[in-house]
Amino acid sequence: MSRSKTVSDEQLLDRLMAAVTAHGPSGLSFAKASEAAGLAAATLVQRFRTRDGMVEAVLLRAWDQLDAATAAADAWASPDPAGAIELLLRLTNSESAESDFTDGLLLLREDIRNPVLRARGAEWGARLAFALGRRLCDDADRAARLGWQMASLWQGTLLWWAFRRDAEPDAKVRETLEDWGRSVGVLPQRPT
Repeated sequence: MSRSKTVSDEQLLDRLMAAVTAHGPSGLSFAKASEAAGLAAATLVQRFRTRDGMVEAVLLRAWDQLDAATAAADAWASPDPAGAIELLLRLTNSESAESDFTDGLLLLREDIRNPVLRARGAEWGARLAFALGRRLCDDADRAARLGWQMASLWQGTLLWWAFRRDAEPDAKVRETLEDWGRSVGVLPQRPT
């Protein structure tokens, strides 16, 4: 007879995400995960088999959460170029921007190294670029190019913001994306 789980898989993965953030993917051991989760290390070994399997499961949960946030932002945003900017602003968390870009780089490294996580990131990027592109123009080929450009510019803006800190992250994102939108002709030029 199997024992019932005292902590659901989702609860466990959310608890372990804090531990991955604190220790980095390579620094998370079953012992540290046990402390964070409030479960015996042996229980974690039963659930995940390996430390790498545990880290992968945690990061896949993070991708699930980002997918859900992206779908919600996509459903909320208006179907025009301004909506594309609003969609990305909803995904920009100014309150946690510093930790997102310092701690997040360790997680991104793991996402790029692990083929399962890398594929998940590529899938998310394609969905995001499509959601942006369909708001920017009706031509499918151009929309795909513009969607990827906008997603890349958004991430680049946040990366450079992390170094410069010359404005609030959301203000910097809006300013940069509006300027880009005017330069590629999807937003009207400012009156002179």
